[in-house]
Amino acid sequence: MTGAATAERVARDSFGRLVALLGRRSGNLTIAEDALADALLLAVARWPHEGTPHNPEGWLLTVARRKLIDDIRRGLMAERAQAELLRAYDEAEAATNSMAPCDDQRLALMLACAHPAIDLAARTPLMLQVVLGITAERMASLFLVAPPAMTKRLGRAKAKLAASGVSFDLPGLDQLAVRIEPLLDAIYAAFTLGWTTDDELSASEDGLEDEAIWLARIVVDHASSDAEALGLLALMLFSRSRQAARRNPESGRFIPLNLQDCKRWSTPMLDEAEALLRRAGALGRPGRFQIEAAIQAVHVDRRRSGRTDWQTIGTLYQRLLAITPTLGARIAHAAALTEAGRSNAALAALDALDPVRIASHQPYWATRAATLARLSRTAEAGDAYYRAVGLTEDRRIRAYLLEKRSALAA
Repeated sequence: MTGAATAERVARDSFGRLVALLGRRSGNLTIAEDALADALLLAVARWPHEGTPHNPEGWLLTVARRKLIDDIRRGLMAERAQAELLRAYDEAEAATNSMAPCDDQRLALMLACAHPAIDLAARTPLMLQVVLGITAERMASLFLVAPPAMTKRLGRAKAKLAASGVSFDLPGLDQLAVRIEPLLDAIYAAFTLGWTTDDELSASEDGLEDEAIWLARIVVDHASSDAEALGLLALMLFSRSRQAARRNPESGRFIPLNLQDCKRWSTPMLDEAEALLRRAGALGRPGRFQIEAAIQAVHVDRRRSGRTDWQTIGTLYQRLLAITPTLGARIAHAAALTEAGRSNAALAALDALDPVRIASHQPYWATRAATLARLSRTAEAGDAYYRAVGLTEDRRIRAYLLEKRSALAA
């Protein structure tokens, strides 16, 4: 691997980890990010010619630390005991050089971003950018807002965090309980970004699903009695277990869930997910992620029964909508109604959605196309498939939708 490629990999895999180490004591994420960005630029310039260092993360952290120290001496940072800062960065560098675990630092950083002082709408995006290095542009599509609006939202959140004096230490269990909801939302958003990204088109989201699962395991370790944390981990494991079955192994063609070969699903992941969901259910505190995991469990039951119980899935979506009537849940409920033979009800549910919100939302148009096709409204279905194709980034899903559109004529 070339020096530039190594720098790119470290930036992708370790950006949040290093920011967590640099920002934990300074309390200023913007300064920590800027220092690390400068170190990455220097790495891209030097490593191709000088060779990749033995410990790339340690090299980056050392350079970023020196940049922060220079800023301290020039008085560019907020006044704070210089000895305290230098000691903190020495500790951080030692942790990275020794490859010591940094789980708590990253969890602490995410929980700082979930502080009540931060605007509710900014907490999840802030965690995604700071800890996982996801750009504002990429997040904008996930949260259905314009990129400039997302950039402004993140800038305000960072300024608020810097001015509030929020502690970057891992809070007690009482504070963890207060902040856990946006924390789980951010982890699931990261998983969704990785799940819906064509890995041949974007390396920046490569491995995000596994990163999200890893973060969820840390949360479960610290909050083992939180039903929704258990439910989220179960939900992601249910989905991740099907990774190998999503594509044809020879052609790479996309395969929808109801047509996947159950034998290619990961049995260990499914067993773990089912055990986690049982643990969550025993706590008697149902929530969004547990219901979504239960929906996945019904899909997974096809490996035993040979059929998908769409009626039960539709009922579970009704329960989900009672808790969180999100756009995605409404569209998924409509898809379940179509599969259960209730296409007219599905189309009515789709027609009731806000036309502004669904105008550029690919899952809506794909679901609408499938529903119209079931109703033999071929011309309208073809138009809807065409809209869905134009809104799809993943070339394999685009090819699948084009096949479905072509099949309408046949």
